[in-house]
Amino acid sequence: MGILDTFRLDGKTAIVTGCGRGLGQGICQGLSEAGADIFGVGQAPAADKTKELVEKAGKKFTYFQANLISKEPVMRIFEEALKIFGHIDIVVNNAGIIKRNDSVDFTEADWDDVININLKTLFFMCQAAAKQFIQQKSGGKIINIGSLLSFQGGIRVPSYTAAKGGVRTLTMLMANEWAKFGINANAIAPGYMVTDNTEALRSDKARSAAILERIPAGRWGSPCDIAGAAVFLASHASDYVNGYTIAVDGGWLAR
Repeated sequence: MGILDTFRLDGKTAIVTGCGRGLGQGICQGLSEAGADIFGVGQAPAADKTKELVEKAGKKFTYFQANLISKEPVMRIFEEALKIFGHIDIVVNNAGIIKRNDSVDFTEADWDDVININLKTLFFMCQAAAKQFIQQKSGGKIINIGSLLSFQGGIRVPSYTAAKGGVRTLTMLMANEWAKFGINANAIAPGYMVTDNTEALRSDKARSAAILERIPAGRWGSPCDIAGAAVFLASHASDYVNGYTIAVDGGWLAR
């Protein structure tokens, strides 16, 4: 097998949460262009643009509506994906939310909502993936979406920081436990991306300028910037990469 062939995902099925826009949509596009069929999960009634992009790449796309603020839909997601595609090879946990407020004023509701979707449900998605991969005796790829705040503290986002820090170390734990089954658990830490989560920062001219000044690449990232890392971690090219969080940040952490 040539090196470029190791990046191909032909015959693979990927579950991608938060597939309807932003980073999730970019990941779906990248995985499908590499050859994977996509089982997309999102809270909106449909993900028409993502479906269009996946089908343009010649791959199948099925959408499943679910609110991942609780773990209740997890087993239904896997059951439906298996019913349609027969096997699961890649699981990308991208769904997440952010709440901003001074830590001294942060509410329990905002704490619980962010931790539940960004960390608790993510864990149970990973658990379900591992059980399926072990049952299939096929190995598999788990990709969790972290953040720069998997490495840094940030400001005014205490529950998000706690969750994304947890994503990084939890991914390491999964690698420790599941590598023996041929399961690779890794994460991607996006930098400052043009997504709904950063709209407030981008609309604040002073804050946006300060952020751009620190990014060596000199620009905000886009969802397509994440696609290459996602394809790598989903493919045989990354078979000896386990428990690692790759920063895709334009050089932010290097400063």
